[in-house]
Amino acid sequence: MRGKRWGVVLLAAAVFCLAPAAPAQGALLKAIWGPDELPAGNAACPDPGERCSAFPVYRQLGVDVYQFQIHWDEVAPQQPAQPRDPADPAYDWGPIAKIVDGAAESGIRLAALVQRAPKWASGHGKPIWAPKNPSTFADFLYAASRRFPSIRMWMVWGEPSRAENFLPLKQDQARGPRTYAALLDRAYVALKQASRANKVIGGMTLNGGTIKPPDYLRMMKLPNGRPPRMDLWGHNPFDARFPRLHDNPLGRYRGFNDIDTLYTEIGAAYRAGHRKVPRLWLSEWTIVSDRPLPLFSGFFVSRREQAIRLNAAYTIAGRASYVSGLGWFTLLDQSASEGGAGWGLLDVNGVPKPAFAAYRRIPSGLSGPR
Repeated sequence: MRGKRWGVVLLAAAVFCLAPAAPAQGALLKAIWGPDELPAGNAACPDPGERCSAFPVYRQLGVDVYQFQIHWDEVAPQQPAQPRDPADPAYDWGPIAKIVDGAAESGIRLAALVQRAPKWASGHGKPIWAPKNPSTFADFLYAASRRFPSIRMWMVWGEPSRAENFLPLKQDQARGPRTYAALLDRAYVALKQASRANKVIGGMTLNGGTIKPPDYLRMMKLPNGRPPRMDLWGHNPFDARFPRLHDNPLGRYRGFNDIDTLYTEIGAAYRAGHRKVPRLWLSEWTIVSDRPLPLFSGFFVSRREQAIRLNAAYTIAGRASYVSGLGWFTLLDQSASEGGAGWGLLDVNGVPKPAFAAYRRIPSGLSGPR
């Protein structure tokens, strides 16, 4: 989880029942972030004395898509001789295979966020630097897709509009967004070559960032002036306001309440560039309960309010035809030693919170593809 800016917003009083969401929501893909394993002692494990897979819990929740990360620098610490061949000995796919197998056993789709360049590709010691040649990243994605054909959703780098996640990037400078545009467009071509069924999720913006979403969108251009190709625009719309649309955006920020504005802005940019307009993949969204979280400017609500807001957001997203999926972050609360964030559907011991039942009631989107 990465740092976010949450504005201090007056919260309007609202009364909202925890009944199941409207039937129109059936096509929305329910996504989630979280561990693939639960620790020994967790109440969600069949035998609390043993570690267990988290995928039975995700199946119980009715999760459509489990989101996880693939770190390029960890899979390929050394440069492969045949980068498009997943069998090249430089590649170590072991940890990913475990996740793929666990999801398959539970009938859950996967969305992989691929990021972190190895030093041999970027020339820098920090993995947040983009590769010198975007083709090296594209080759890796091609190999990953061929190795794991069951993964059909690919997110290209997490929050590249934040200098903490992607370099080169400086405020008010176009170099970073243009570097990312080239990376994304090459990735799109490679993933479609690997399988036409692949869905490429780009942009991967957040509410704030070093460069705010409208400005990043404006700067994110290829050398020919057109925006990069993608199937869905990824966005992390963290927001302290009660979920509802038609609020005025908070300056250049684009939280959950501004997804209609963001989609309008994306549509204008992509139509001007003669590209198909990508719909939204809301990868990470959460509401913190129990205690203040400094990471989110001290924002938090009660456990009941967390469940109410979860239900409200999924209902809104399900009624918005331009939203393909909404992902909750995350399954488990953090322990005090980890920072104590109360953003889970389960508490730190694995005991369900009211938000667990609220998420479970949201209809699966697999009965109606988007």
